[in-house]
Amino acid sequence: MSVFSVECMANSNGSHAGSLSRVRPFLLPLVALLALASPAATWAETPGAGSVSLRFQDVTEATGIDFVHYSGRSGHRFIYETISTGLVTLDYDNDGWVDVYCPNGCPMVADARGASMGNRLYRNLGGWRFADVTDAAGAGDDGFALGATAGDFDNDGDQDLLIANYGPSVLLENNGDGTFDRRPLDTGRAPNGARRMSTGVAMLDYDGDGMLDFYLANYIQFDPNRGGQRLVFGVPAAPGPKDYVPDHDLLLRNDGQGGVLDVSRSCGIADYFGAGMGVVAFDFDDDGDVDVFVCNDSAPNFLFENEGDGRFAEIALLAGVAYDVTGAQQATMGADVGDWDNDGWLDLVTTNFSQETPTLYEYSGDGFFDDIGPVAGLGDAHPRVTWGVVLADFDHDSQLDVYLGAGHLFDIVAELNTADQFAVPNYVFHQRNGRWVDVSQSIPAVGTVHQVTRGVCGEDFDRDGDIDLICLNFDGPVQVLENVSTVRGQSIELLLVGRKANRDAVGAHIITTDEAGGSRRFTVVSGRGYQSDFGRYLHITTPSASVPEVTIRWPKGNQQRVSNLSAGRVWAVIEGEPEAIDLGRFQAD
Repeated sequence: MSVFSVECMANSNGSHAGSLSRVRPFLLPLVALLALASPAATWAETPGAGSVSLRFQDVTEATGIDFVHYSGRSGHRFIYETISTGLVTLDYDNDGWVDVYCPNGCPMVADARGASMGNRLYRNLGGWRFADVTDAAGAGDDGFALGATAGDFDNDGDQDLLIANYGPSVLLENNGDGTFDRRPLDTGRAPNGARRMSTGVAMLDYDGDGMLDFYLANYIQFDPNRGGQRLVFGVPAAPGPKDYVPDHDLLLRNDGQGGVLDVSRSCGIADYFGAGMGVVAFDFDDDGDVDVFVCNDSAPNFLFENEGDGRFAEIALLAGVAYDVTGAQQATMGADVGDWDNDGWLDLVTTNFSQETPTLYEYSGDGFFDDIGPVAGLGDAHPRVTWGVVLADFDHDSQLDVYLGAGHLFDIVAELNTADQFAVPNYVFHQRNGRWVDVSQSIPAVGTVHQVTRGVCGEDFDRDGDIDLICLNFDGPVQVLENVSTVRGQSIELLLVGRKANRDAVGAHIITTDEAGGSRRFTVVSGRGYQSDFGRYLHITTPSASVPEVTIRWPKGNQQRVSNLSAGRVWAVIEGEPEAIDLGRFQAD
């Protein structure tokens, strides 16, 4: 199967977006408050229970992905070393197979230990075989990478890469022939004069002109002479974000001529300072323009509502996503978006530091979220530091499950507390009856493997119709997990191509209707997980042999419907075209 190429005209068709004008009620659901009295009281399943339908097997060795992460290894415990790094998946060569890009660190001091293999691009050859094409593609970079995202920046029909670095970030512009051109971006300096420490990144069309712009979350204003290392109970440890002054984020506008303009101040982004990590760009309120959620480390989160006039309003406190259910700020690492309860609205899951329960911000549909993480079962993950997150229906029962990457920040944590470990198993939560159940110990490839996972991406790497996983591990090799779950339904995969909207359709909402009349909502986002990006092919599960109706609300308000999409196939929908394009059937297992 080869993915088609279409001509895309970039238009601007302005829209009106309202801002929140109501003050959020202070009352929290009583059931959530009761759950907090016993955060360890979760619904974990007995290990080995036969009813577990989720299954993954480790296929790393067979893939040929030999990437090994390099943290910098200076011996000074610099903070930029401890927070690296995310990863990104994309179909860079338009052959219908999802490829993998792994950002990496590099030596930043003369006496750093070991050597870095640099950023690597792995081409998916099918059949769980990948080839390292970094050098041939010109996809390398010698910067210290912390995250990455992908999107069609220049509207030429292929995926470009934006790499967030400590120092100038980099755009790898796809030439369409299997190669990239490297273009350093002028991201300026932090207010204290230090070079920028960009982390999570996303591409979004914030102004509705049909071109993708860049959002870069920035972490702290680094000073190697301040807080470079500290003692925790007499043991050397890495510093935290509160040892430094935070930085503001950046919004770089696509000028349509191949360049970018810094509009951070004029759009209102630069008025807010926080230690930004993961970023998710999505239309949370379904008003036709794209908003931005920013995970802040040890500070209130940001939710920048797009006001539709080139400016953003920071509404996290009013919307209920600045703090957790107790009103405490968390060390929020990563986030993912999905309709967890099938009520037609998009919810947010975030990952956090140890002893902080990952949040599930459930959206009410009227501008407000409630953190129901403890009630939903995420309290089981509170002992560990969690980073990457993937919301996906792994077993096709039309309910979203959760995969969480875990691993401590401090390599000496066991010396501080013998109950903690640096390398730990990751988590898999299976949704049942409105709760997430921890089934990790029933999946040997997850529950028995100790690693220090940062970025996680979920994709259908083998094109068999279910979501597989890849984990980037701190100072270690990646882990690739094939989904071999017992599936209860079927699925389609959907690729949207904008014409008036941005070509990647970031911000589009998709509502599916099944044969029983039930509906579910999906969305196209950019910058998911922990400083990562994945999921441009939408994975839509269905209980029947087809999806009778799909309604697409494109960014800026255009709406169209396509009908009778057969399950077991990949489909593309071009904005304005009446019929979906059949890109082929799934591969046999």
